[in-house]
Amino acid sequence: MSAVLKPLIELRPMIEADLAAVIAIENAIYAFPWTLGNFRDSLAAGYQCWVYVGECGLVGYAVMMYVVDEAHLLNISIASSRQRQGHGSALLRSVCELAREHGARLLFLEVRPSNTGARRLYARHGFKHIGLRREYYPAPTGREDALVLGLPL
Repeated sequence: MSAVLKPLIELRPMIEADLAAVIAIENAIYAFPWTLGNFRDSLAAGYQCWVYVGECGLVGYAVMMYVVDEAHLLNISIASSRQRQGHGSALLRSVCELAREHGARLLFLEVRPSNTGARRLYARHGFKHIGLRREYYPAPTGREDALVLGLPL
């Protein structure tokens, strides 16, 4: 019997040099992407910014901030060519563990109601609907609400 080795993927802190690849993914997968300034501001503010990197380059990234005993997942994304391969789940598990290690008791995030793939991912990981932010996201025809989801850690 022979084993098939999966390529090694590592999670490491995001640095300024990662931003070109981060922005390339962000612009490719979102109609209303974060800007380079949003990512630079997150780094400067000391938010937890992580990149998920494989042998072929950047696979995904996450941005999270802490407030007292809560963590707020601001952005989690996987490159379109690497989606539906388990990377989103792996990155989300890592983010949850980082939040636990930091002492967070709750991890929350916002998601578009129209983003059914992300909603399924979060539900599989135990996130529950805890609120609604009306007209939170820009949309092609005005604004879209955000579902607020939470996961007790």
